[in-house]
Amino acid sequence: MATTEPLVEGSTAEEVAAVPVPAPEVGLKHKLERRWTFWFDNQSKPKQGAAWGTTLRKVYSFDTVEEFWWLHDQIFKPSKLPGNADFHLFKDGVEPKWEDPLCASGGKWTLTSKGKGNLDTMWLETLMALIGEQFGDSEDICGVVASVRQWQDKLSLWTKTAANESVQMSIGRKWKEIIDVSDKMTYNFHEDAKTRGAKARYTV
Repeated sequence: MATTEPLVEGSTAEEVAAVPVPAPEVGLKHKLERRWTFWFDNQSKPKQGAAWGTTLRKVYSFDTVEEFWWLHDQIFKPSKLPGNADFHLFKDGVEPKWEDPLCASGGKWTLTSKGKGNLDTMWLETLMALIGEQFGDSEDICGVVASVRQWQDKLSLWTKTAANESVQMSIGRKWKEIIDVSDKMTYNFHEDAKTRGAKARYTV
């Protein structure tokens, strides 16, 4: 049986990727509409002089409901993360980087979390909405990122076509409904984020 203890202690991405995942129990599998991939990035232990993205690692891909629940329950809860680390769930074949062709012209909705328990809840609700294809504009969604930081945690929902305001507003409103929050959410273009002081383009 795999253990999650290394994560609690602040493991590297390589250590997380090495955690063995047992095959789901034999029997009827509930296939998802598409394949998804979990990624892990522990920036709390960067190598000196390392460029951004060098600590990012693909960890597990799955395409059944059973695999998703095992992975979430055993490993992929933001409250298990060390400080300055991220969990990502992206469509298989899409890397959680601005440079990825499907992300290059995109952006992200961002919401600040109030406490670890709240972050876990919003993360799970978002994951279920993504793998359950609950967004009307699901083809425009790349994935979601949970970021744990010293002062505040946040969730970011990445999308492909930042300039399509109607699609982004639809996604933002739907996400806000799914995670049931009243706080303002903001949308930033990845291209804008390359410069300091970039302002949000959309809000819901």
